[in-house]
Amino acid sequence: MPIEHRSTFGPYLVRSWQPGDREAALALIAQVLQEYNLTCEPADSDRDARDVETCYWETGGEFWVVAVDRVLVGTVGYRPTSRGPDAVELRKMYLLPQARGQGLGRYLLSTMESAIQQRGFGEIWLETASVLKEAVGLYEASGYQPASGVETARCDRVYRKTLTQSKPD
Repeated sequence: MPIEHRSTFGPYLVRSWQPGDREAALALIAQVLQEYNLTCEPADSDRDARDVETCYWETGGEFWVVAVDRVLVGTVGYRPTSRGPDAVELRKMYLLPQARGQGLGRYLLSTMESAIQQRGFGEIWLETASVLKEAVGLYEASGYQPASGVETARCDRVYRKTLTQSKPD
């Protein structure tokens, strides 16, 4: 069973994904991708949003949704990746237009980074597309460094961030 997450940011509830969120989360991701003229691929690069149990929970990752008045307005997840021994990949960080420009993305990213660090991972990788200018700006402002090795067809950028590990007493 996955680690349970629940936090709030203004009117937004950030919580662990539940199976009842499956269709709404996938529809949200498709809507944001369409807004930027990118293609949602539920059978390929977006399969993880439909199959959260296998792609996140069973691999040691987490997948969260953002809701306001019980309506999903955002998603974000991470799962271990083979890019490094203690590395995860940040995935599916999407917000609908009405949830942008309020600091919610920054909050989601920093809260997810804290959860990743608490689980003992030391490195975060992510892929994105240049057309997602707001996301690129957020990642760069948050200390993500350009890297190489794009694996997703619609993406043209890879970033990596090393987390500072606090040593146990």
